[in-house]
Amino acid sequence: MSDTGAGSTAGTLLAIHLRPGARVPVVAVARATAIANQGLDGDHAVGGRRQVPLLAVEAWRAACAALGRELDPAVRRANLLVEGLDLQAAIGGTIALGDVVVDVLGETRPCELMDDGGRLGLMAALRPERRGGVFGRIREGGELRVGMTARLTPPA
Repeated sequence: MSDTGAGSTAGTLLAIHLRPGARVPVVAVARATAIANQGLDGDHAVGGRRQVPLLAVEAWRAACAALGRELDPAVRRANLLVEGLDLQAAIGGTIALGDVVVDVLGETRPCELMDDGGRLGLMAALRPERRGGVFGRIREGGELRVGMTARLTPPA
């Protein structure tokens, strides 16, 4: 298996992070409510195309290895941290987490904010192989909880 869970269509939701505001640290929660066509209840970014960013823990670990140090995945500010899913192959497909269905629309490209706070080089470490994750739109809402199964349906 590659550093991004290549080929995997089933995985696990490891963490849920809510972003109470721009440039404010994320808050880890055990459960969250996904609202169709909006985002996660309690997250500052609602509506639009980037309703929910997802990050694969395997890709995060590869970026940290390239950087030469371990960092908390919360630094990436993705709402959902998953394990075992090939997010590189997810764009154009869907990810189902219980009743919640996310249409994966694009790559979350790392920006210069990743290098803030003494993390110089993280932005570059996230660029290869879509290590920065993907974003999507919530097609069907419902409850999310840490530990639930995540299933990828790749694009046709």
